[in-house]
Amino acid sequence: MSSSRKHQLKSLMLSIAKGLLEEEEKEREQEKRRYMAESCPPPSMPRSMQELQELCREIHHKIDTIDEERYDLEMKVNKADKEIDDLKIKVQDLMGKFKKPVLKKVRMSADAMLKALLGSKHTVNLDLRANLKQVKKEVKEEDKELRDVGDWRKNIEDKSGMDGRKKMFEAEA
Repeated sequence: MSSSRKHQLKSLMLSIAKGLLEEEEKEREQEKRRYMAESCPPPSMPRSMQELQELCREIHHKIDTIDEERYDLEMKVNKADKEIDDLKIKVQDLMGKFKKPVLKKVRMSADAMLKALLGSKHTVNLDLRANLKQVKKEVKEEDKELRDVGDWRKNIEDKSGMDGRKKMFEAEA
């Protein structure tokens, strides 16, 4: 296909599309006028105070009904959004490809962490060292003997041979 033919077809398609868009715009405008004529009749200005009060009551009543409908629709949308989020989480769990977000490392003291969790109303001083129990180390006699043994080579030489075995039995008895 020659370039002039391509250009001619392209311009023809653009002109048809332009005509369709203009028709759609006219239809939208007519639909808008029709809806406004149905929903919002031209205001008739009341001549007396009583007629004006009646008009205000009607307008307030219409506003209340519209607000109720808007609130109901808003709640439905919120509920649907929550369901969508839950379903997305379920799909991710089923696929098993849940990527954990990278969390920032935050250096925070225990006091600051409790304050963040409990709020500024609760001030808690957390001194962990003060709450620890004091444990006194008792030295067992067996441990003392093991420390006093000294050089291990000397100990093995003493126990080697029959004399060493005899000493061991005498020491146990």
